[in-house]
Amino acid sequence: MIAKLFSELGLSPEMLKAIDKLGFEKAAPIQGEAIPVLMAGKDVVGQSMTGSGKTAAFGIPAVEKVDAQKRATQVLILCPTRELAVQVSEEIHKLAFFKRGLHALPIYGGQSYERQFMGLKQGAQIVIGTPGRVMDHMRRGTLRLDSLKMVILDEADVMLNMGFRDDIEFILQAVPPTRQTVFFSATMPKPIQDLIGKYAREPVSVRIQQAAMTVPTVEQFYYEIDRRYKIEALTRLIDIHDLKLGIVFCNTKRMVDELVDHLNAQGYSADRLHGDMTQAMRDRVMNKFRKSGLEFLVATDVAARGIDVDDIEVVFNYDLPYDVEDYVHRIGRTGRAGRAGRAISFVAGRELFQIRNIERYTKMRIQRAQVPTLDEVEEARAGSFLDKIRLTLKSGEFKVQESKVARLLEEGFSSTDIAAAALHQLAGGETAAAPAVKTKGSFAERPERSERSERPERAPRAEYAERPERRAYERPARPEPRDYREERAPQRREYRDERPARAYEAPPRARPPAKENSRPAPPATAPVTAPAASPATMAPAAAKPAPLSFKEKQFKAPFPRAAVPKASRATPADQTRLWMSVGTEHGVATGDVVGAILGETGLPAQTVGTVDIRERHAFVDVSAEHANGIIAKLNRARIKGNKLKVKVA
Repeated sequence: MIAKLFSELGLSPEMLKAIDKLGFEKAAPIQGEAIPVLMAGKDVVGQSMTGSGKTAAFGIPAVEKVDAQKRATQVLILCPTRELAVQVSEEIHKLAFFKRGLHALPIYGGQSYERQFMGLKQGAQIVIGTPGRVMDHMRRGTLRLDSLKMVILDEADVMLNMGFRDDIEFILQAVPPTRQTVFFSATMPKPIQDLIGKYAREPVSVRIQQAAMTVPTVEQFYYEIDRRYKIEALTRLIDIHDLKLGIVFCNTKRMVDELVDHLNAQGYSADRLHGDMTQAMRDRVMNKFRKSGLEFLVATDVAARGIDVDDIEVVFNYDLPYDVEDYVHRIGRTGRAGRAGRAISFVAGRELFQIRNIERYTKMRIQRAQVPTLDEVEEARAGSFLDKIRLTLKSGEFKVQESKVARLLEEGFSSTDIAAAALHQLAGGETAAAPAVKTKGSFAERPERSERSERPERAPRAEYAERPERRAYERPARPEPRDYREERAPQRREYRDERPARAYEAPPRARPPAKENSRPAPPATAPVTAPAASPATMAPAAAKPAPLSFKEKQFKAPFPRAAVPKASRATPADQTRLWMSVGTEHGVATGDVVGAILGETGLPAQTVGTVDIRERHAFVDVSAEHANGIIAKLNRARIKGNKLKVKVA
């Protein structure tokens, strides 16, 4: 098929300018065939593989047919998921960049009604939405379709599989009979054909013939492995291929959550995407994934439909899809725009027959492969490490370190030993003198039993006498018991005998007061040698102790009134310890805390240190310079539906 230029398709100067701004010159096959037919006003049924440019194929004619001066809905685009609706809306905005007065509005569940009411009231000419929310606005009377010129069903087969057939028929029956109807999909099963025969008028079929249903630039492999070892196989494949950006598909939301926790616990940057998440959470995860803030996105089929990221290196089918058509949609996320991609599937037991069905449907062979061993993974890591060293040597960015190497050479170390020691440190090794870090409950750092039995025997006690400090020390003789009663009595007698006699006389007794409240008369003056003790000069009486509690009485020892704080672990000097208001009773795990911090702030994974989750709260060490920003972001976030409260611990 000969590729066509966009300038040959009869488009307006504004549209050609927008296409040129996007950097496109030649039209994709589906675009070159569908755009002229749609511009002629005919109904179209378009079928092409995922990632072939179907959005622009119907988006360009939709923008061209809109009258920007008329404030009414003229084009309706139905999409199966929120993510796909947002993606199509963004594409429409790019194509309509130079067409003044044209507004496109996405409407979907989970978004504020007020925002959608305002956009519809202002007269959005192109509405992109999910069937349920579109039907809801039609019943409310906020979406009027009297002026509709074109209705487009994107990923029609997916909408039918999701149970939207009744909603779609309700919408198609309400639109004007003169509208133009467009169906676009990667596959055309019989339910779609029935729908086309019922609502389309003499449709023109635009089908891009291909030898296979999948992208030819995608390498496809499958690994036959037991379910228990899938996580280990996944991490080995990530390490041996040095993968940085990929999608992992699971069949259930529970499996998605469990896998994300496992990946985060092993040091990979991963986040989830499934139907139980709020729209704000899904938008946050997708924005982060598009900006390569995540290494791996773990998702279900429905939530991941519409993901359009060009640089995805790999798609993992952690669970093999139930439907062969879902396999086509899944691996279509990689190998886009002519780039190379990789699709890897895990197969267990009878799922091997499903692989054969997929091969017959896609007309492509899926290669069988063996899970790499630990030695192969280590060798691959070493090779990747040496490649980085070679690049550094070729770039010459190590010149500033020559003075340090010269100092080590002057100290007598050879150049090969210095290089080997530097590589050892870069590879994560420790010096021999460094103490081994022991983990509670781990026996990894303990010597083997044979090593422990070969320890030198303890020296006999006779050798200790040769040490001077030991010879100088002599145990003193034990004193004889003393009778302190006999010693105390004479002392008391001597004290009484030698005590000087009193040198003052008692003052005369004062008269009784005349009135109850009157003060006593001052005593007569008398010679006083020593001042008498008075209440004013006496020490204040001790405060009355608080009554003991039942527990204190029971143990016969007073408990401290204020609980002494438990000694906490040491926090590094360059980190700040934060307190969070969620714990294990809220269903929160380490991966949830790390994911929330990295997702809300967009900071690198090195920002987060140790995470200590308790029953009702958690502690986390974060970089001191970002602590205030993390607190501000997290105090507006939620984890597992629980609103967060974060402060410095």
